[in-house]
Amino acid sequence: MMTVSRWKIIAVVAAVLLSLLFAMPNVLPASVRDGLPGWLPRKTLNLGLDLQGGSYLLLEVETDALRRERVTNLVEDVRKSLRDANIEFSGLGVAGDGVSVRITDGGRLALAQAEIGKLAAPTKTGTPDLTVSRQSNQMLRAAYTEQAIREVSTNAVEQSIGIITRRVDELGTREPSISRQGENRIVVQAAGESDPEKLKKVIGQTAKLTFQMVDTTVPLGEAMQGRVPPGSEVLPSTDAYSPAYLVRKRAEVSGEMLVDARQETDPQTGQVVVSFRFNGEGARRFGAVTSRNVGKPFAIVLDGKVISAPNIINPITGGSGQITGNFTIQSANELAILLRAGALPAPLKVEEQRTVSAGLGADAVAAGQVSTMIAFVSVLVFMVISYGLLFGGVSVAALLVNGLMIVAAMSMTQATLTLPGIAGLILTLAVAVDANVLIYERMRDEVRAGRTPLAAADAGFSRAMITIFDANITHLGASVIMFSLGAGPVKGFAWTLAIGVFTSVFSAVLVTQVLLAFWFRVARPKKLPIT
Repeated sequence: MMTVSRWKIIAVVAAVLLSLLFAMPNVLPASVRDGLPGWLPRKTLNLGLDLQGGSYLLLEVETDALRRERVTNLVEDVRKSLRDANIEFSGLGVAGDGVSVRITDGGRLALAQAEIGKLAAPTKTGTPDLTVSRQSNQMLRAAYTEQAIREVSTNAVEQSIGIITRRVDELGTREPSISRQGENRIVVQAAGESDPEKLKKVIGQTAKLTFQMVDTTVPLGEAMQGRVPPGSEVLPSTDAYSPAYLVRKRAEVSGEMLVDARQETDPQTGQVVVSFRFNGEGARRFGAVTSRNVGKPFAIVLDGKVISAPNIINPITGGSGQITGNFTIQSANELAILLRAGALPAPLKVEEQRTVSAGLGADAVAAGQVSTMIAFVSVLVFMVISYGLLFGGVSVAALLVNGLMIVAAMSMTQATLTLPGIAGLILTLAVAVDANVLIYERMRDEVRAGRTPLAAADAGFSRAMITIFDANITHLGASVIMFSLGAGPVKGFAWTLAIGVFTSVFSAVLVTQVLLAFWFRVARPKKLPIT
């Protein structure tokens, strides 16, 4: 009698029951799923963009704009550093990808170089991110290193992915696929979102919020004609009071310090406003700035445009406030979503956009079902013809368990099933049967060598294991590589294939072994029906 350990029987029964439990929600109507007790699983397979329709965007992070911004900020940092050290200078400005400045007293050039050098911060490799070099007896040049620029660009892409994910989640889009492509591109696939323009509007806005003091030392008319004081700039306005404002370049408080933003209606004026709240550091800085500048205008700047410039009537020390403007409920809610998700570190450029209709997705699902059914029937016919109704039927039963486990695993992990994922599922069926073929052919060889049916069956399972594990580890390695380096559909294919590797080994080895052991116990055959 073929011996099977008790743990193998328990493992097979438990796997089948759990698979049925986690796969069951996929065949239940939504109303029934909603009424299930809380302890029962309700998650179903997520269909990808190509199966249920939705929007696709290919975005490019404009890291060059980020580099220019850092150089512009460096100008202000150098100006403040030299002024704090009482070092006279002139000609401070952007020169290429760096900053140049002329030190009035050449004898203080070394001191100026040291003061500017203090602005440097360490990179991941431990080297300073800023170099300060002498250009002449009175000229200094400060520039970020290539290592620092690469790190900033890499961080900008990673940060953008996180922010885009939060923004898309705020829209209620289920399981968006957001991944990096190349050095500075991001692929966004929002299944079920049929309006790419809405998606692009929410994703693409930088939403960089800053609070800057309005410069009142020069009339706006003169500033717009070119008389802009150092350290200030003219920004366009979207409010109804002025076409532009002259504001200080340095941001006193930034949107990164916000912890919440909500669309509300002001109970006194009835206006639609966006209420915001700072974290501890932001509240402290906001309170200090408003305390020092009572009676002066304070500009609220979003993406380089002044949306409001109210006068500071009293110090605001509570850490919260309101943004007023010509808001509708929708526009205020969209701004609140952007502020809650955080500002993008750099602008995004839409390289490609397309929409997959729900009809095309339904056609893809139908085609996938037909192809899977054809593959399953083909495998069934082949196994029955090659190994008879008994052994072929056992293989098909193991194949059904395998498919059930894959559906359950993908539902439990909320993996997204794509059209390439269906291809991976079909490939998994072939791989699973391949293991059965190896076992059965080994049994045949053992019978031809003179072994009894029982001994041949035991040898078939034990001696085919090395080949089975070798083949599946190769598949698993390929899946890991595709999942790590691929994006979108490639990842869907790799994930389905990886799940299939584990379920195939389990079903082809344990499920088949348990079923055949039961047959040996009952039939006690004198001859194997596959010889």
